[in-house]
Amino acid sequence: MAVTLTYPGVYVQEVPSGNRTITGVATAVTAFVGSALRGPVHRPVPISSYAQFERQFGGLWRNSGLGYAVQDYYLNGGNLAVIVRLPGGAEDEEAGAAPARMDAGGLTLEAATRGAWGDLLEVDVAHATAGPEAEAVAERQGVAVDALFHLTVREGPRAEPRQQESHLNLTVVDGPRQVDDVLRISDLVVTVPGGLPGTRPAPGTYTVRSAGSTGRDTGKLVFADYVPPSAGQPAEEKVGIDALRDADLFTILCLPPGDPGGDLPDEVWAHALALCAEERAFLLVDPPADESRTTIRTWLEGRGLTSRGRNGGIYFPRLRRADPLRDNAVRPFVPSGAVAGVMARTDSARGVWKAPAGTEAGITGATGLAVTLTDGENGDLNPFGINCLRTFRTVGTVVWGARTLRGADLVADEYKYVPVRRLALFLEETLWRNLHWVVFEPNDEPLWAQIRASIGAFLQDLFRQGAFQGSTPRDAYFVRCDAETTTQYDIDRGIVNIVVGFAPLKPAEFVVVSIQQKTATAS
Repeated sequence: MAVTLTYPGVYVQEVPSGNRTITGVATAVTAFVGSALRGPVHRPVPISSYAQFERQFGGLWRNSGLGYAVQDYYLNGGNLAVIVRLPGGAEDEEAGAAPARMDAGGLTLEAATRGAWGDLLEVDVAHATAGPEAEAVAERQGVAVDALFHLTVREGPRAEPRQQESHLNLTVVDGPRQVDDVLRISDLVVTVPGGLPGTRPAPGTYTVRSAGSTGRDTGKLVFADYVPPSAGQPAEEKVGIDALRDADLFTILCLPPGDPGGDLPDEVWAHALALCAEERAFLLVDPPADESRTTIRTWLEGRGLTSRGRNGGIYFPRLRRADPLRDNAVRPFVPSGAVAGVMARTDSARGVWKAPAGTEAGITGATGLAVTLTDGENGDLNPFGINCLRTFRTVGTVVWGARTLRGADLVADEYKYVPVRRLALFLEETLWRNLHWVVFEPNDEPLWAQIRASIGAFLQDLFRQGAFQGSTPRDAYFVRCDAETTTQYDIDRGIVNIVVGFAPLKPAEFVVVSIQQKTATAS
């Protein structure tokens, strides 16, 4: 801001430096889409721990692989995640219907989300005891003492430890503790679906089964649950996998099957790959349960995934791990959750440019693999872009491959390797989010210089961390934004062109050791 000069003397003003700091986005925010015991549907919910997943979505569930995949993710180093619960019911109209509902002494309550878990809800209603304390509370709220009541909500089977939450001094009349407002901002176990009664509810214990409509668990997930037909749907409604478009950020996508030991509908993978290409994310493809080392290649080629698979990778075979819901019986599970955790752990320790594979990429929680591969069998799959999981005697079960779905030797794609592709996606997302300040700025050399300085400083920091190949910055990266990239014709159309190049580090996939015999000679 210009200073008005009115008197003789010294004037001081602050001048902005013009520096725009670029901050890298998170590289391992994993999205999980599938069915769960409870929780909001068709809405991306961010979580940061498995305990949070248990509170909001019910934890492990026999009828879904989602909980197992999320648990594997956090066991292997996962941090941030986004959960989208699918209600199911595309084949069964009654499945995933309205939440369970009860009449609690005149007050209608409803389970916060769909599912049979709501059938086990139990509510205690008690009236506030008359006395000085109750009168003081009523006076602060501006209501009568006989308007106050207490609500205790319990969930889960009676034979097991039950979660419980209590809400004291509620009212059904206007006030700071009006019951519908209080329940709306609580842990969302129950809600008030309609209007409030004229008087407080009668005291007593109420259950869904004794006074209400029961809920139902989700049906088997089919293709239409993941990718609903667009006909008749409002344009702003995003359901199924497309609900992730409302997520602020996700960089890895996992699609655990509806049945822990089952498969995802084959047609879903192509749609998921297209979504990842649009959202700059990386898809982890799980192998079908019945595919063997001799058929997995045919399955992959038959789905057309290799032709558009820069943003995805497949990991074979499935993991074997203990199932806590089946007396710790060892069963096969999809590996995507564990692999996503390994990616998050590797990103945190080494950076997104380090391949999430090798002896450091051990899988925690796995007791073995559904198929044991030899070096020769691994060698048959690796040239076709199929990443293998291996078990070695000294290091246990590890990720032993780092190729994208376009990683077949015959394809010769420039994004053959997972870390190269994920680094490119990281750079794209970071620059997209950090260059919005450029919009509507004067399109001339001062702006171009600022852009070069900001992006150059960001890439230089990555270079110092070892993200690029090359011994000097000139060898490692370049940023171009000048009169050559942005011509007068571009300026007239309001366009500024920025060209960023980088030399990626590629993993040492094959280590060749040559041994030569040295003949001793006389001195």
